[in-house]
Amino acid sequence: MQKNDFNDQFFDAVLTLKTREECYKFFSDACTPKEIATIAQRFAVAKMLNEKQVYSEIVKNTGASTATISRVNRAINEGFQLAFERLK
Repeated sequence: MQKNDFNDQFFDAVLTLKTREECYKFFSDACTPKEIATIAQRFAVAKMLNEKQVYSEIVKNTGASTATISRVNRAINEGFQLAFERLK
């Protein structure tokens, strides 16, 4: 992802959010319901991959395609790992 002023401003705004309800309000303004669902699904897939679940279980539990699971698997990086650690 490219670092630039627009992204910096967006992430700075996200960092001001303090509650789940604030996140719902902000992201409802910033994204379509489909975009939010897609991001949430990818996070769920990444979490399951991190927990060493197999593709068939991930498909069953998330409804994600195997192509999406493969893309997420290739993209898992420090950002997701940091979130997983902090959510423990």
